[in-house]
Amino acid sequence: MVRKIGILTSGGDAPGMNAAIRAVTRVALNNGIEMVGIHDGYKGLLEGNFEPLKKTSVSDILARGGTFLGSARLPEFKNEDVRLKCVDNLNNQGIEALVVIGGDGSYRGALELTKMGINCIGLPGTIDNDIPGTDFTIGFDTALRTCVENVDKLRDTSSSHHRASIVEVMGNRCGDLAVYTGICCGAEMVITPETGYDEVEVMERLHYLDAAARKNHAIIIVTEKICDVEALAKKVSQNTGFSGRATVLGHIQRGGSPSPTDRMLASRMGEKAVDLLMEGIGGHCVGIINNEITSLPIEQALEKPRTPRKKFYRLFENLV
Repeated sequence: MVRKIGILTSGGDAPGMNAAIRAVTRVALNNGIEMVGIHDGYKGLLEGNFEPLKKTSVSDILARGGTFLGSARLPEFKNEDVRLKCVDNLNNQGIEALVVIGGDGSYRGALELTKMGINCIGLPGTIDNDIPGTDFTIGFDTALRTCVENVDKLRDTSSSHHRASIVEVMGNRCGDLAVYTGICCGAEMVITPETGYDEVEVMERLHYLDAAARKNHAIIIVTEKICDVEALAKKVSQNTGFSGRATVLGHIQRGGSPSPTDRMLASRMGEKAVDLLMEGIGGHCVGIINNEITSLPIEQALEKPRTPRKKFYRLFENLV
């Protein structure tokens, strides 16, 4: 029976991480297991930045965005001597297992620690929804709502000025935020790694919308890291009847109070993480598949290519 569990958040923050920390902490404490929070991710693990957690430690954090434990990147964690120091710090604190909330890089760190004798469970915390082994990640729903709210507002001004609004959303080369936003906002186009980027096709489509369909505005949603949206907006102004304007939503997508969906998802996943550790299982990551909370080995998740959401791209094409 595991007696003491540590928990950390790593990589980019995501709404719902606090809800996951709260769930892990309270489920563990209710089962007689001590909890230790590790501040600033793997960096805090290396530096020994630990804090015992009680039920009151996680009071009033459920509705807060970000992560109260803090997060930081530690590229040096790939070095074995750094990992050995982290394991020593855990052993010195009597921490037998660890819950890691973050993306695929955080998962790799959890896998390495598991191989070194510390049972770790990964929880998918990222707004990008780009982790295999789960339909949805903690933070995606809240980020999607932020995108939808902002694009809805842009439509109002776009319609007033015969404008093509080109909106860059996050995703880290995963098109889920873009295509979900496109469907929810009635966008005219989405540009993602799955669709590819053809500038000529974009101009032809906008020319048709302006001249033939006589639309008074157009919304284009673009996944980050695909093209320069400012440059594209200028070309739209020069080559179509629309006035091109670029908007990069940026880190606003990571902020805000987590949605009820993310709070529920994080709470369910947190409970599953503790259940797995109580069963002596390590090296697994938690996911949600067809609304069922599941787990699978981290190695299997990292090796499994993430399948594009073809059904949603078909839906988008049928709705345009």
